[in-house]
Amino acid sequence: MAITPWRATCIQIDSKVASNATTKAETWAIIEANLVNAIAKIDEACSGPTPPKLVVLPEFAFQGPPRAAPVSEWIERACASIPGPITDRLANIARKFKIYIAGNHFEVDPKWPDRYFNSSFLLGPKGEVILRYRRINTASWTSPHDILDQYREAYGEDGIFPVVDTELGRMAIFPCGEVAVPELSRVFMLRGAEILLHPSNEPANARADAAKICRAAENMCYLISTNISGSIGFSDTERGGHSQIVDYNGNYVAFEHGDKESIACSAVIDVDALQRARRDTGMGNGLLRTRMAMYKSYFEAAELYPANALADQPIETAADLVPVHNQALANATKAGILRPQ
Repeated sequence: MAITPWRATCIQIDSKVASNATTKAETWAIIEANLVNAIAKIDEACSGPTPPKLVVLPEFAFQGPPRAAPVSEWIERACASIPGPITDRLANIARKFKIYIAGNHFEVDPKWPDRYFNSSFLLGPKGEVILRYRRINTASWTSPHDILDQYREAYGEDGIFPVVDTELGRMAIFPCGEVAVPELSRVFMLRGAEILLHPSNEPANARADAAKICRAAENMCYLISTNISGSIGFSDTERGGHSQIVDYNGNYVAFEHGDKESIACSAVIDVDALQRARRDTGMGNGLLRTRMAMYKSYFEAAELYPANALADQPIETAADLVPVHNQALANATKAGILRPQ
């Protein structure tokens, strides 16, 4: 079935850091202010002359990162469920404009009440949560990989690498630094993704921009990446910006060069053109010539960061991860990636 070209818009906004608060009430006042700002910018984008069908918000847009807050404190003060009080507010504007809204926030799951996840989500035009992905590649908080057997039993493979089929195309979502993990985008493409949604909160630089071009081009996917404006969540001095939309050939179709709040990064997404390119037998179709079986044994043999490392005991601070990181270093040395000291 043909998909009519549609517009996507990056909602590049500032975010006040909720971890600077000292009480739950103060924390949620900051979250509320961030929500009000995000909703106003979405309203502005959708009320303009070229309204989008999909908008993407930055990573940590509502709570900011926990910084040094202990896990139990951050859960009590700032985390929310999905669906929950943050997505419910966004659902109202999704229904109002009949749009898709992609975003990110720290989530707590009743199955693991003493852990939180860095979760990215997509709301449909009826306001329902149609996609949720919890960050896998992280060394700061719990990943599904840290409790892999439990997580797989609870949610299955679709819950680990989710892709949703919509009227706009097949979409996957992941945050920030995971754009530098090529295997993740590759798996999403292999599961059918055509559009990679990327909420981000990172310093704007050439390395980050290059990763986004590579992930889009090597997987022949659109990548819609929205970064935070102003200072990034983990720093009071490093600046964000560089929200961008990259097409399936690795070309920019929209780019916000500045680090101020903006809804100017917006472009038309043509999924049918992407599918035609994936079917082309010419030299431009890198997917068609990728010999994945040649690399299978290397990936099967590789185990660096250990799975299920936090299955028995959740972490409270970053110091609790030191033994896990040491095991990962030992595994990398054993594999020959690191030289023995």
